[in-house]
Amino acid sequence: MPIVAQSSTETDWVSRFADDVIAESERRAPGKPVVVASGLSPSGPIHLGNLREVMTPHLVADEVRRRGHEVRHLISWDDYDRYRKVPAGVEGVDGTWAEHIGKPLTSVPAPAGSPHPNWAEHFKAALVESLAELGVEYDPVSQTEQYTSGAYREQILHAVKHRARIDGILDQYRTKAKAQAKKQQKPVDEAELEAAEGSGAASEDDGSGGSAGYFPYKPYCGNCEKDLTTVTEYLDATTELTYSCAACGFSETVRLSEFNRGKLVWKVDWPMRWAYEGVIFEPSGVDHSSPGSSFVVGGQIVREVFDGVQPIGPMYAFVGISGMAKMSSSRGGVPTPADALKIMEAPLLRWLYARRKPNQSFKIAFDQEIQRLYDEWDKLESRVAEGAALPADAAAYARAARTAAGELPRTPRPLPYRTLASVVDITAGHDEQTLRILSELDPANPLSSLDEARPRLDRAENWITTQVPADARTVVRSEPDAELLGSLGDEARESLRLLLEGLDTHWSLDGLTTLVYGVPKVMAGLDPDAKPTPELKAAQRSFFALLYRLLVSRETGPRLPTLLLAVGADRVRKLLAA
Repeated sequence: MPIVAQSSTETDWVSRFADDVIAESERRAPGKPVVVASGLSPSGPIHLGNLREVMTPHLVADEVRRRGHEVRHLISWDDYDRYRKVPAGVEGVDGTWAEHIGKPLTSVPAPAGSPHPNWAEHFKAALVESLAELGVEYDPVSQTEQYTSGAYREQILHAVKHRARIDGILDQYRTKAKAQAKKQQKPVDEAELEAAEGSGAASEDDGSGGSAGYFPYKPYCGNCEKDLTTVTEYLDATTELTYSCAACGFSETVRLSEFNRGKLVWKVDWPMRWAYEGVIFEPSGVDHSSPGSSFVVGGQIVREVFDGVQPIGPMYAFVGISGMAKMSSSRGGVPTPADALKIMEAPLLRWLYARRKPNQSFKIAFDQEIQRLYDEWDKLESRVAEGAALPADAAAYARAARTAAGELPRTPRPLPYRTLASVVDITAGHDEQTLRILSELDPANPLSSLDEARPRLDRAENWITTQVPADARTVVRSEPDAELLGSLGDEARESLRLLLEGLDTHWSLDGLTTLVYGVPKVMAGLDPDAKPTPELKAAQRSFFALLYRLLVSRETGPRLPTLLLAVGADRVRKLLAA
């Protein structure tokens, strides 16, 4: 299917933002590449909620590229942020890691056994690999490299020179936060104030305090590398800065015009980068977009201090996991993009982010819901191929299945995910048996190799083996249930006889579907094509439960047509012969 640029008249959210971004870029920086940005902190596992920070601008940037414009998608790795806390659930972490709190993430050793040089690189690596699989094109920017190379020196000196103005802007919001707390008759401590201001880094202050007055820059200690420092004196004429460290007692005087071991505090750093990079579009999470938050405060600072313009910045809502609360990097066990890509193909994961507006929350399924999602995806693909999809749905599909650079890898024979999952569940991944069963799904067009069903087959197998509890796996009986068979009445025995009698003539997925639904109809004296009634549905449920009990000793299981194919006609006859 060819790549088609989406027109501005279409109703999908990506096209509307692309319209705005192109117009704004031509107004601000005509003739220059359009700049969109994402910011990620590799302080721990980068989860599927963080991925929205990347996918939102990626989808917009990709649409802008489709229209023939040059785009730079900057992913700013906030690897010069302080190491705030030891995240739960990180392999190899023990009590000694708390000793590194306060250091830059790139100065903290990687978790035990990691091949990477430091903490930040360890957690960046997994996402870098996932972004490649997802087809995300971007320019990486390491904030460690930017700060330690002196790239921001002029901006830092400018911010320090105008520190009184910055302090005044921040104080407007500090006052609002304190007034709100007073109104609610609550004491205000630093943690509550930070939360009220909506900062994205709970332990990062806004630079206030110290005998030198407000200062928007935090040096990292020259002795212990931690940022538990306070600026005690600063001379504007010479840029001489004196600081002391509360962690180790070290103090020194340096020239800020030559010093590259520190960074602007977050609420100044973010707007500085907007102006420095000329960012046109950057989304932010709801925690950054509330009144008095980093995004709101940053908009005023970028205008009044850095003579820049705030990006177009939609708020994006949280991403959840089926059965799990809002994700947090500081808690262990939150699924990452790499985890999702083990159980679903890249186009499906892209689609989940493309089909919802940024301000709409959604969940990513690691449970049985993934089967329904795949069914929905396959139906959408069919509607798109037929030209019957709604414009917004077709646009979301196109953004999921391909980028401006080309189509993403796909499964040659995309068999239903739920069918593949059932087959690998029953066969325990045995290749020969799996191929036999899949080849019988459509006898007129049999599968010649399992590679035709990959990578979807591999994703379904990973889902079964990693996400389905052992007690929910399907185990086919090795011998008939003689006791149950002996207890059956004439009607139940006749229904089993009709099923077994029809196996040979119905041995395909569609044929067996017709057979298992048709037996209760025949037993009720109805035509096999009769429409279901409440009574017929009840009879079908009862018949299905009997088959499951006889085949897998449970009341439920994989879809019966798939289960029958997997078990094989001879074994079905052995287990059901009353």
